Amino acid sequence: MAKRINRNIYRGILIISFIAVNALILFGISSVLAYLNTGADRTSMLHLEVERDEVYLPLVTWDGVSNPGRSLEEQTQGEIERDYLSAWYVRNIAYKNNDYYGIEDYYTDSARVKLYQIIDYNLENDISITSTTLDHHLTLDFYSADGKLVVLEDKNVTSFRQVTKKGEAQYQERDTTSYKVMLLLEDGFWRIRHLVKTQNETVESLLKATIDSLTITNAKGINYYPKNSPWDTFGKKYKDSTIDADFKVIRKMGLNTIRIFIPYEDFGKTSIDPDKLHKVQRTLEIAEKNELKAIITLFDFYGNYDITDWTITAKHATLMVNALKDYKALLAWDIKNEPDLDFNSRGERVVTNWLEQMISTIKSIDSKHAVTIGWSSPEAAVTLATKVDFVSFHYYKKIVDFTQDFEELKKNVPSKTIMLQEYGLSSYGGIWNFYTGSEAKQADYYKEIQPILLASHIPFVAWTLYDFEEVPTAVAGRLPWKKNKQHYFGFINEKGKFKPAYKHIIVKNKGE
Repeated sequence: MAKRINRNIYRGILIISFIAVNALILFGISSVLAYLNTGADRTSMLHLEVERDEVYLPLVTWDGVSNPGRSLEEQTQGEIERDYLSAWYVRNIAYKNNDYYGIEDYYTDSARVKLYQIIDYNLENDISITSTTLDHHLTLDFYSADGKLVVLEDKNVTSFRQVTKKGEAQYQERDTTSYKVMLLLEDGFWRIRHLVKTQNETVESLLKATIDSLTITNAKGINYYPKNSPWDTFGKKYKDSTIDADFKVIRKMGLNTIRIFIPYEDFGKTSIDPDKLHKVQRTLEIAEKNELKAIITLFDFYGNYDITDWTITAKHATLMVNALKDYKALLAWDIKNEPDLDFNSRGERVVTNWLEQMISTIKSIDSKHAVTIGWSSPEAAVTLATKVDFVSFHYYKKIVDFTQDFEELKKNVPSKTIMLQEYGLSSYGGIWNFYTGSEAKQADYYKEIQPILLASHIPFVAWTLYDFEEVPTAVAGRLPWKKNKQHYFGFINEKGKFKPAYKHIIVKNKGE
């Protein structure tokens, strides 16, 4: 009896195992069939490790999509644009790294030949080409009836390229070029078959802003952060009432200008935080109500500058400038705070190339407001002086040297208005400066320098309205002798009381 039961158990186990194995086989076959029927995800076919949308976002406009035969469907138009830009991106990466990686995804067999020849030549001669395009203006010329061939015109493509040989820069160029483009639909990709230049004109000139130079010349202002949110004006602690109260104090001081800062990454790069943007707009409205003009410093805490990052920063600038350019309180755009401090780490040429391109980008969007750069010293301020509308510099050296340094800068840029965009003295008097600082010495500093600025009609923006209880380490570092003094540059202390320097910054109107 026991043997019969054991045989039945074994038989049952075998039957169940057979059924389970067959079920797994059927499930596997159905999964394969489902995959083949739906098709592989296009993104899984790409050879690129980094998505283009994260690093390459040139401005794209379509000037026309009409076609006598087959109309261009909206979805197809989007796919053509996506693959066309990806073709530019993989070519840029291939030329920079001298690698074929990804080219076959976006170029036909015949189109790849020339690209491979260039890469082979560059490899042999240790040449690298770093390049980007900033805008594309597309027009549809032809779309075939079978939906597999399209011909485009890409007009006035703004591009920049830098050539290095054996690690040393050889030359660089900025130009606008128009192209005739043929693309074929192959394996689900729109691949470039022909890309031919139809017009090439190197462009170095910049649009000249129709600015109110008198307002800039008469600027008397202060760099502004709220007392409780230094280096984070538009964060969670933002309050209209706080901004309004502070602006009333600034106006009562006889000042007419503020300088505010836009942190690049904090604002979302190419995806601008709508809440933070609204706070900037409200700040400009409050400034107008209080008869103050605003200098907006863009790209605060930005430090990449690489050519491959240009389209991302250009999009950020485009979004910000378009959103703010029509506010009456806006006085000028300050592209970057103290970019010369990045010369050693990033390379002077890399930094100035980015700055020059950003000047061009902003001026192409806004021709009514001036553009400047906030250099850390008068010596650095001669850089790109011919490209900006007015020259800005910072000065934290001894007052005894100021007049000579200013006159030297003025001699080097005689045709430009020059603004002292940051200056001041900390009243910190602790162990880390051997107890040498004091509020009295800060007051003496302003008592001495303000008459020089007013007598010479030098526009100025002092640093800063408040003393701060907290100073971010990212701003001042961790070294106490550097960080501690940053707490005490204000005219108003942490308790809201006016310091002695306050009476010397006040600008009195005639008759007072």
